[in-house]
Amino acid sequence: MASRLSDTAERVRPRAVVFDVGNVLYGWDIGLLYRKLIDDPARLRWFLAHVVTPEWHFQHDQGRPAADTTAELVARYPAEEALIRAYVPRWLETISGPLPGMLEIVEALAARQVPLYAITNFSAEFWPGFRATAPIFDLFTDIIVSGTERLVKPDAAIYQLARRRFGLAAGEGLFIDDRAENISAGEAQGFPGHHFSGAARLRARLEGEGLL
Repeated sequence: MASRLSDTAERVRPRAVVFDVGNVLYGWDIGLLYRKLIDDPARLRWFLAHVVTPEWHFQHDQGRPAADTTAELVARYPAEEALIRAYVPRWLETISGPLPGMLEIVEALAARQVPLYAITNFSAEFWPGFRATAPIFDLFTDIIVSGTERLVKPDAAIYQLARRRFGLAAGEGLFIDDRAENISAGEAQGFPGHHFSGAARLRARLEGEGLL
């Protein structure tokens, strides 16, 4: 019986696509902002490695208020206060824009009436301002934002929530992410994965799945 159930699960083909956002649909790089504010390359490298780092930013994706994280960082690096405080009001300057070919893929999927979803590690505070710049998400049925749910990839719970909210059985949602650990975690919760490395390879996978 277990073998037959496993064989059945393996035959399920994706009918929906579940995207990550950062560095899949849109580029994100903290350095984009601070290269405008710090002229000296060595000082810029030090600042990005020790002060405003991805690890510090990821607290926002977990749901921590930016006011709290900013205050804590200023207390640790008081000499950098002006640069630290620039981060929140100028956060949109860390977005480089849509990755080449990706919005076209989303539009092509939508034209074929493929259900579109997203699971993104993203601050609940930063999301509304970004969302207003990205009308492509009007094509999405639902988007799970980690900071709103206080669940983050690669924790199993965020994928379990996505399965329930999206109404997808195991195998029905092809999950696209740029981080291998997120793909592995998604696959363990019933999302067949595609490790993103560019639009051309993704388009080939979608065509192979019969989604494009």
